[in-house]
Amino acid sequence: MLSVRDLTVAGRHSDLVPRTSFEARRGELLLVRADGQGHRTALALAAAGRLAPTDGTAAWGSHSGKPVRDLKGLRRVGAFVDAPAINEAELHLRVKDLVAEDLALLPRRHRGPGKPDAWLTVNAFADIADSWAQDLPAARRTELLTALALANPETELLVLDSPDRHSDDPADWLPFLAGTAARGGRPLAVVAVVATFPEHWAGPAAVVGNSIRRLAAQGDLAARPGDLGAPRGDVAARPGDLGAPQGDVAATPGDLAATRGDLALGEGVRA
Repeated sequence: MLSVRDLTVAGRHSDLVPRTSFEARRGELLLVRADGQGHRTALALAAAGRLAPTDGTAAWGSHSGKPVRDLKGLRRVGAFVDAPAINEAELHLRVKDLVAEDLALLPRRHRGPGKPDAWLTVNAFADIADSWAQDLPAARRTELLTALALANPETELLVLDSPDRHSDDPADWLPFLAGTAARGGRPLAVVAVVATFPEHWAGPAAVVGNSIRRLAAQGDLAARPGDLGAPRGDVAARPGDLGAPQGDVAATPGDLAATRGDLALGEGVRA
């Protein structure tokens, strides 16, 4: 389980990530809405352990008491996928070259043969091996980059940066990511940081800036549509409520219209 508690990332003039809390559990896809690409990328980096938060924590696993900041442990299990200008698929590469490059970046103990042909065939991407990365349809792109992230058997958490930027149709990425989270034999925690919630999304959701200090103290961090009207008096965080008062927790169903190679920001290494 990924636990993000009161996490902030400071920018030059204002917070890139205002105080935010959520949980992402194995077997579930969590959508987190943030306004602005810079804000989405900063949150994705911090949630995947590639960027140390200015305040608060992002941690993997169950923690009793005050969470301990453990970026190394989070990087080991977390894959940071498809961030613009950081580790998105390079436009000048063919898919087979992209795959070869990413497989070469795996920890040595998990590397297979140097040539990508076998991986492309086993993972059902042989048909696009000679395609340019920039020409891939949105759905195929998400499938490929997610499969490359999962080539590392230690990956237990996927954090995708703005998968909705490639298509206006959530069907191109939403069902696939939900299915990936719940796959049999290898349940994953999957977080997609998005610009808007897809219409009718009723799964786990959170909004950047929800500032749930009170709920964090109670150990209940998940922003879920079903939390509305709960005895605790949780208030729904609605689109546009960045920096809303404490107590804003869930994005309601009515408000919802969810690697290529992990790159460690600031450390110059890929996990």
